[in-house]
Amino acid sequence: MAIDFSASRLSYEKDELIEKNIGNTPYPLLQKWMDDATSEQIGEAYAFSLATCGADMRPSVRTLLMREINLVEDDNIQMIFYTNYDSDKGQDLADNPFAEALFFWHTLERQVRASGQVVRLSHDKSEAYYHSRPKDSQLAAWVSRPQSGVVDSREVMQSDFIKLSEQFSEHVPKPEFWGGYCLMVDKIEFWQGRANRMHDRIVYRKDDNGWQMMRLLP
Repeated sequence: MAIDFSASRLSYEKDELIEKNIGNTPYPLLQKWMDDATSEQIGEAYAFSLATCGADMRPSVRTLLMREINLVEDDNIQMIFYTNYDSDKGQDLADNPFAEALFFWHTLERQVRASGQVVRLSHDKSEAYYHSRPKDSQLAAWVSRPQSGVVDSREVMQSDFIKLSEQFSEHVPKPEFWGGYCLMVDKIEFWQGRANRMHDRIVYRKDDNGWQMMRLLP
């Protein structure tokens, strides 16, 4: 028995990605594509897949929500997300502080890959974001210790949630095991689907001389 998609075909024909129409640095195009995805009302257009690889050399990928993308000094791009430090991805990043983020917007026939070194955010920034979240989300962070840890049943989780809501009835402190990360982008690839699988791929790499742009074969 098999699950066979070998006969499935789609032709991508919505847009093109041509060097003369984009800038020498990646942030303006990234901002435009993010705006396009939001305008299309794609559900959680800021959702992305985060790929990591820890000391065991086994790649791991999961979907998260991006919370900030910032252009900072010297045309550097920073991508900010939050999670449990004790999670599998947190352990991977402790062992190997490099990762890749992937955004895919099917209705636009586009994807963006961004990679670089990942560092933890300051305690103050993580604290500020944590307390901007709904109270139930704050409590859920406490329940998930460690994230991906084995639990006997959903009822156990619900019971822990109720106990925590009673314990922290007025104020939910940020757990020490939860906070933010910043992906400092040094490579970013824009992919636009095209007909006949002749896709457009433009990649920017950051070096001591700034961003360098090149086209890749599909």
